[in-house]
Amino acid sequence: MATNPYAQYLGDVPPWEVIEETAGRLKFLLERLGDERAEEQPAAGKWSARQIVCHLADCEIVFAYRLRQALAQDHHVIQPFDQERWAACYDAFDTPTALAVFGAVRGWNVRLVSCMSPHDLIKKLTHPERGEMNVAVLVETMAGHDLNHLAQIEAIAGIA
Repeated sequence: MATNPYAQYLGDVPPWEVIEETAGRLKFLLERLGDERAEEQPAAGKWSARQIVCHLADCEIVFAYRLRQALAQDHHVIQPFDQERWAACYDAFDTPTALAVFGAVRGWNVRLVSCMSPHDLIKKLTHPERGEMNVAVLVETMAGHDLNHLAQIEAIAGIA
């Protein structure tokens, strides 16, 4: 079974709690930052808070598809993507729109996850770069990914 590279961010926190709370936490952090500070890159080559939220919106769309394909197919094989190539167009997107997309799709995904059965959670899928996993690990990956990027925005906001 593949290991979740984002598990380290979860600790003892249940992934369900994280995925339910992330949209609200993002909104709080972005309000605290304000539009101008959301544009500041913390270092050369690092994403601004706005770019991180754009990335989270893109990833949430990807997670929505991956979850549904994993539930609908036997042993679904995930299609990886190049986040840097996707990020190349982030200058075209604003923070409120990215947050709205993330919030809407995340709300949809939370509803899906909340109605999954124990059988759904053990369904196997494969990530070509990470190996075989199950749907529960995919949900844990979502949560750990959230925490990783929330920590980055918290650092930008001076909350860390």
